[in-house]
Amino acid sequence: MLQIVFNEISAAEISQLGTLEQLELLDEFKVSEQDLENLGADGDESPFGSIERDGKLLYRYRSQDYRFYFEVADGSVIVQRVLHKGTLSDFMFRSRMPVSEDEALAESRHFWKLIDEGRQAKRV
Repeated sequence: MLQIVFNEISAAEISQLGTLEQLELLDEFKVSEQDLENLGADGDESPFGSIERDGKLLYRYRSQDYRFYFEVADGSVIVQRVLHKGTLSDFMFRSRMPVSEDEALAESRHFWKLIDEGRQAKRV
């Protein structure tokens, strides 16, 4: 398993949840190098996905109603954002894009702005 590190923004996002919900999400959120190497091997059953834009690779982990967006660096998972799926579903509905959630986000400047804010935040 890789070590998981939250930045200030993602830590604040997850801390807005109730304690039990936080514990359940964090208990489920385990990332190994094998999980990331086998993306797409399980089809849509895997909670992991990836998003790429301008050579930047970002991973996604689905758990319950939340999405963890993270990068891997130096053997650590760096969580950039923790977003409720409703915010993404709403984005998809308003955009009326006939593509997957990950494909739509890869093209969204607003989404990458959220991620860049996470990249610039201090790690906790």
